[in-house]
Amino acid sequence: LHLGASLKEAQVQNALLALVQAIHGLADGDVLQPVFRADVVIAHLIADGQRVGSVPADGFAQADGILNGFKSKRDVFRQLEVLLVDSASSDRTRQMMCDFSKRAPFSVKVLDNPKRWLASGINIALQAATGDAVIRLDAHARIPKDFLEKNVRALENGEDIVGGSVCGAEPESDWEAVTRALDTSRFCGGAAPFRNGGEARYVDTLAYALYRREVYDRVGLYDERLRRTEDNDMHYRMRKAGYRFYFSPDILSWHAARKTLRGQLNQKWGNGYWIGRTMRIQPRCFAPRHLIPALFVLALVVLLAVFPLWELPLCAMLLLYGILDIVFAVKAAAEAPRGKLLVFLCLPFLFPVVHIVYGVGTICGLLTGKASEHA
Repeated sequence: LHLGASLKEAQVQNALLALVQAIHGLADGDVLQPVFRADVVIAHLIADGQRVGSVPADGFAQADGILNGFKSKRDVFRQLEVLLVDSASSDRTRQMMCDFSKRAPFSVKVLDNPKRWLASGINIALQAATGDAVIRLDAHARIPKDFLEKNVRALENGEDIVGGSVCGAEPESDWEAVTRALDTSRFCGGAAPFRNGGEARYVDTLAYALYRREVYDRVGLYDERLRRTEDNDMHYRMRKAGYRFYFSPDILSWHAARKTLRGQLNQKWGNGYWIGRTMRIQPRCFAPRHLIPALFVLALVVLLAVFPLWELPLCAMLLLYGILDIVFAVKAAAEAPRGKLLVFLCLPFLFPVVHIVYGVGTICGLLTGKASEHA
């Protein structure tokens, strides 16, 4: 479970609480079979809360109540291991991890990640892990109680990598419905197959997936030169090694979008930038959808340059873009759980802003050069 630097301690607590609830659901489902040796499920918490405030002393009250209910299931939880990795946080995050480890009836190890980047933190957890399966979440994930149970059941059917749909979390305000749409619309951040549901099938990538440990043993660790694209590189290497990503529509989780426009644009810029830098390391790990914003920006620049001589190409491209812009804005507004009018009014302006920011980020990443281990 990865927690970024901008999170508050209360969010760390909520993430641990969600993890506890999901593990409780796993035990209730009675799906841990002897075929798995000890430590079947491994959750990773890489926390770095250096820019956070204080938190109530009774923040773990809910988790304590659930943990007390685990007493009768101690035999089951001998098969479980949770690895919490602290990425040099400067607040109470590590102490919260230690407190959690003392309360839990299953094995909890608190590890340190001095390099602070996500890829290095995951590698530390993988090297310390002893179980047969690995699942990785992040702090923006919202998981139901049956999440781990359904993942384990799918893995027991013979798959090596399993996962399911990742939907937009319920917005708490009309504006959050707008930022949610930026993450879920196929015209923006929702083009990946796991974002769009459908029938059970094999796909090119998954989020919040469960992996057999042998997959990592064969493919290796994450590339620590990469900050945002370590999953793209890893999943490409897994596909190249012959592993397939099984999408199960029965597995459901939610992703909480960044709530501010600045947060959205920072995320899109960073994603685009690291796609550009990763292109110099592993260009084949990306699907065409990852490069469309950069191609859009380049086409816009070229057609603007030739506009005085030939107006038709730029007008045609902007007309087509405008039609798609409005169509997807209408679709997103119709699907929004609230704030439909605000979603419709904002998205036609925000879609092009996000596309340009993402595309310029990719181009800047390409021009920056090859990433080094401590880039």
